[in-house]
Amino acid sequence: MAQHAPPARGARLGRAAGARTGSGTTESAVNGVVLLLPGASRFSPGPLRPLGRALGRAGGAEGLVAHIVVHGGGSSREEQAGWAADEVVRRYGDVPVCLAGYGAGGLAALRAAGHHAVNSVVALAPCLEEAAAAAGRPEPVKQLSGRRVLIVHGTDDARSDPEASFQLAARAKKANRLTCRFEVHSDGHGLREHQPEVVALAVDFVLGSVFSGRYSRPVTDALAAPPPLGLRMPLASGFGRSLRR
Repeated sequence: MAQHAPPARGARLGRAAGARTGSGTTESAVNGVVLLLPGASRFSPGPLRPLGRALGRAGGAEGLVAHIVVHGGGSSREEQAGWAADEVVRRYGDVPVCLAGYGAGGLAALRAAGHHAVNSVVALAPCLEEAAAAAGRPEPVKQLSGRRVLIVHGTDDARSDPEASFQLAARAKKANRLTCRFEVHSDGHGLREHQPEVVALAVDFVLGSVFSGRYSRPVTDALAAPPPLGLRMPLASGFGRSLRR
């Protein structure tokens, strides 16, 4: 298997949240890992920190661990996501990995999805259009094949065009039916107005993808619906208050 060299200037995994790996337990208790990939600015973390805490609470008993990938500079976020997935395999063995990113981290999560350990991707407000313009071609989707993919985007995002994520999701859906996309109406790039709903949606998707294979009804419907319905699913106000898994 291909190995990623440790990125320059110290990219690292932050402290684990979720399943405990100390105080009498062992790393063998870890059954799944979420790698949280932040955006370009530490001053705009988006919903990743509350998502990490929520994943720890909701999935810790099942053996889920969440790590922030601390960006070290000197290499791309995509390369560092690949390194982090390698590090997960080294620490925890053959466990399913979900890449969950926000903004530039959402783009990195989508691009690094081809890593052999990755079984699912959550991309929150992914920054796509600048990358596509720089490359002069559409973002690739082949690496998403066989992965479960959730994209969430605010309809009022002035930083990253939500239509770009819809177009990517539409191309991905042709090759991978396990792709869905939710729209957060009236919310911006930071997804602040409906953060509890966004976090609840992401937690539901991660737990279903990494462990049970079961999702809430809205996610199940979005995965099953043909385009464009399953790619323009509205995120309902109050989502998560009465989920039945």
